[in-house]
Amino acid sequence: MKIALGVEYLGTNFHGWQCQKSNIRTVQHVVEQALSSVASHPVRVFCSGRTDAGVHATCQVIHFETSVKREDKAWLFGGNVNLPSDVNFTWAKHVDDNFHARFSATARQYNYKIHNTKVRSALIATHSLWEPRKLDIMAMDKASKYLTSEHDFSAFRGSLCQEKSPIKTIEFIKLAKSADNILLDIKANAFLHHMVRNIVGTLLKVGKGEKSIEWVKEVLDSKQRKQAGPTAPPQGLYFIKAFYSNL
Repeated sequence: MKIALGVEYLGTNFHGWQCQKSNIRTVQHVVEQALSSVASHPVRVFCSGRTDAGVHATCQVIHFETSVKREDKAWLFGGNVNLPSDVNFTWAKHVDDNFHARFSATARQYNYKIHNTKVRSALIATHSLWEPRKLDIMAMDKASKYLTSEHDFSAFRGSLCQEKSPIKTIEFIKLAKSADNILLDIKANAFLHHMVRNIVGTLLKVGKGEKSIEWVKEVLDSKQRKQAGPTAPPQGLYFIKAFYSNL
């Protein structure tokens, strides 16, 4: 049988999603341990999109295979009993044999949170990027429109990216401000390594008035990572959800 689950986690104290050779704390490792306890056998999980150290998720989607018969609520509540406080399963569901958390996903959505105020907040320091300089959100929004639809995103690709093709399709980028908080909402069919954080770092240069709105198109057309802005810090990034036609 194949089981899919939604996973919520605070990435602050994790070294990213993926298990690593050294014995360091990763989300995948604690999730596999929890499910292995319920299944009474070793479990290996596959996710919809790997996240880096410090990155959070509201609904990471995973799947695993097992021959053990359990009700959905057993995987959900039994798994949560064995998880640490900064990780939680939000739902569990039996899925078809052809389902795959990564390869069946048709799109993915991320948010990036910016706390735009002169005074740093100790309460949300690990949950968003603090930017003390006033940002022109309208300019950032206009610049982001150059990035929507299908493009070669080589200029926003991390050096460790293993994707075969840099061509991706961004469905939308939306920016909204509430009080001192700015939220960037982005959805695409797939993302390159560090792509969202590199887009944020580039748009921030426009928001600060360091670069023009049109500069973002020049960066995109250059296909050179060195032309874009710096990689934004991980703590503001949230994996929101993955989209499927068969889930």
